[in-house]
Amino acid sequence: MKAQGADERSRDGYRGTGPGAITPDGCAVEVWERLPVGDEPEVIERSVPAGASILELGCGAGRITRPLVRRGFVVTAVDESAEMLERAARVGGVRTVRGAIEGLDLGERFDVVLLGSFLVHAGDPEVRRALLGTCRRHVAEHGCVLVQREGADWHERLPRERRIGDGLSRVVSAEPAGPGVNSVHVEYVFPDASWTQTFLSRPLTPEAFEQALAEAGLTVTEYLTQDSTWARAVPSP
Repeated sequence: MKAQGADERSRDGYRGTGPGAITPDGCAVEVWERLPVGDEPEVIERSVPAGASILELGCGAGRITRPLVRRGFVVTAVDESAEMLERAARVGGVRTVRGAIEGLDLGERFDVVLLGSFLVHAGDPEVRRALLGTCRRHVAEHGCVLVQREGADWHERLPRERRIGDGLSRVVSAEPAGPGVNSVHVEYVFPDASWTQTFLSRPLTPEAFEQALAEAGLTVTEYLTQDSTWARAVPSP
C-alpha cells in the first residue's frame, strides 16, 4: 500500500482510488478523516446510560469516537486499518484494538456495542453473520447493540450528493452484482484531491434486517431515528 499518491487496493468487489492509504474495503483514510460528524453522537447519547462502556466496531478515523469520549463514555475502538486507528487514537482516553471485526473476541462484555457505517449490509451474508456474532459475543446481558442501517430508498435515489465540509460526496450508482447484492460506486471530491470507493451492499427490508439480528441472538426493540436508520437491539431471551 502506498503512503502517498494514487493508490488502488481491492478485495472481493471492494476497491478504492485516490491519494494516501486505502483500506482493504476501499475506504480512503484521508476522506474518513475529513468527513464531519453528524447526529450520531446525539442519537447514541440519548439511547444509552451515561458513562457506559462502548465497543465501537469499525471506528475508522474516529469521527464518532472523539465526540463519544468527550461525552464521558469509555470507548474501545476497533478497526482493521492501522492508519485509521492512528487517527482515532489522537484523542486521549480511547483504547484502540486493531483487527478484523468478524473474528474479534476480546473476552469482555460491554454496555453498548456499536455497528455503524452500514456494515450490517455487507455483500456477503456470511460476513454479516460474523459481524453480528461479534456484536452478540461482546454485549453485556443487560446491554444493547446499536446498528446503523441504510435508508429505505438508499439504492434507488441516485445519483445522490451532499456537502462534506468544503467537498462533495456523491453516490453515483448501485448496480446489480449478484443475487440480492449491488455494487455501489461513490465519489468524494474536494478542491485539493478526489477519491472513489466501490463496495458491495446488500439491501435489507426491515423484516430481513430484524431476522438477521434474530439469527444472531439479538432482538430489535426500537428504531432510534425517524428514518429508522439507527436501531437498538438487546440479547434475545
